[in-house]
Amino acid sequence: MTESERSAGELPFSAASRAAQWASLGGRTFDLLVVGGGITGVGTAREAAGRGLDVALVERGDFAEGTSSRSSRLIHGGLRYLEALDFGLVFEALGERRRLLELAPHLVRPLRFLFPVYRGAGPGMMMLAAGMWLYDALSLFSGVRNHRMLSRGGVLGREPGLSRGGLRGGALYSDAQVDDARLTLAVAQAAHETGATLVSRAAVTDFLHGPDGRIAGAVVEDTLGGARTEVRARLVLSATGPWTDEIRCLANPAAPPRLRPTKGVHIELPPGRLGNRGAIIFRSPVDGRVMFVLPWRDATYVGTTDTDFAGPPGEVAAGVGDVEYLIRSANALFPSARLTSADVVGTWAGVRPLLAPGSNVSAGQTSREHEIWREPGGLLCIAGGKLTTFRVMAVEAAERAASILRREHGVESGAFYSEHLPLPGAPADWEALRARIGREARALGITDASAEHLARAHGTAAEEILQRIRARPEIGAQILPPHPYLQAEVEHAVRREMAMTLDDVLRRRTRLFDEAADGGMTVAEEVALRMARTPELQWTPEQVAAQVAAYGERVQRARAALH
Repeated sequence: MTESERSAGELPFSAASRAAQWASLGGRTFDLLVVGGGITGVGTAREAAGRGLDVALVERGDFAEGTSSRSSRLIHGGLRYLEALDFGLVFEALGERRRLLELAPHLVRPLRFLFPVYRGAGPGMMMLAAGMWLYDALSLFSGVRNHRMLSRGGVLGREPGLSRGGLRGGALYSDAQVDDARLTLAVAQAAHETGATLVSRAAVTDFLHGPDGRIAGAVVEDTLGGARTEVRARLVLSATGPWTDEIRCLANPAAPPRLRPTKGVHIELPPGRLGNRGAIIFRSPVDGRVMFVLPWRDATYVGTTDTDFAGPPGEVAAGVGDVEYLIRSANALFPSARLTSADVVGTWAGVRPLLAPGSNVSAGQTSREHEIWREPGGLLCIAGGKLTTFRVMAVEAAERAASILRREHGVESGAFYSEHLPLPGAPADWEALRARIGREARALGITDASAEHLARAHGTAAEEILQRIRARPEIGAQILPPHPYLQAEVEHAVRREMAMTLDDVLRRRTRLFDEAADGGMTVAEEVALRMARTPELQWTPEQVAAQVAAYGERVQRARAALH
């Protein structure tokens, strides 16, 4: 890759750099075109660019708009996989948990879980203790605190609201929590800084073919402006998650399905409403499925469902039955809560791109392993896997791509060691940065909750946001009190995080879509107007109105099951 080809990576990761990178898509033949801007796609783009390949990535929506922003927000080994004796997957995931705690300490934080044991439901105390020792051992006893077994009284001392009937005891163990959308965004920023050309809101509408009939690139449409361009590439990789079969059929209409998509739904509850004090893993009394009750700032979310899904992945939403199932499960665990759908603040739903197993395997038992394969026409595909192991998947995909490019096109590439490279925003000393941001924010009249959010969401970039607030104190106000997001983050999202739509800001750069009772509609126009005033976007009044209307439709669809 020449220095001029790498120059786009020197621009901020912004709406302006998107325009520049869109313009560059048709200007050369890339070594690798990655289709899909979820965690696997951006991770692969980073890995491939780090190896010296000339890489482009196109995403039809926003980065992490699909499954990568709709998970349980956990970085974990998968305690339940021990029951399936899938020790390799657990060991691999726990190794990645350790790395992410080190490489992105602002985004990934340790979280202590309670596992209550009930008579006749799930493992007994002895089996749980054995599983906990194995879990700690597979983590090499590093990264987080080891487990501790609890008596019945010890469990109730930590979670007094739990159902007491049949309670025998439990265990405390550690995993980690993450803002999945922001993790994906950080990896996209890292790919950009490594030299990859990343363009969001760019949909593949057809494939290009060489003289031998094999795929040689793609026709890509700018979904914001309608322009089209041809992106030529020596190799094309689909990292499109639940859209994998759709992309495969675009390349070959006769391609048989490879996925078994399943739907996962979460509900968010207001602070204190359920009665939990911390994170809990439990078996739903409804069907025995392993589920979570998880804290998110002062609120709580519960999930997840795991049912087969047959519709368009972009239209997935929580149904009435999904919400009722989660409420029944939570009420059984906390009987005094007596939740109803009226208590639910918001919902989110995602589609897992699981690889199809045998016909007699339930959705919840379908493997979370990933697979990389090549289609007859030359399209390279990756699907399956889980958020925690995205880097392992990306390394394997990049190495497979590099091998093909070397063998078929004589393209040489080098080594890249992402396991040692912090993600953008990662501080050398997390606690020191956290304390410093807190002091500087308080001096500007910013609440402790907002200061903590700035440090965790932005890491070292929080200092840039505070510097803008010093120059313009009015943008230090919260967008929608008491939620911690600040007005200054709207402009930052456009100028440093490639936010191109109102949905990008309210749903993924912030979480007002999930956390605000109205999905953020009361501030939607105000936020859109603030975005419109940025030099990078300069929306007209008509464009502002269109953004607000489109966002409102998304909010309505996500909350339809609550009415």
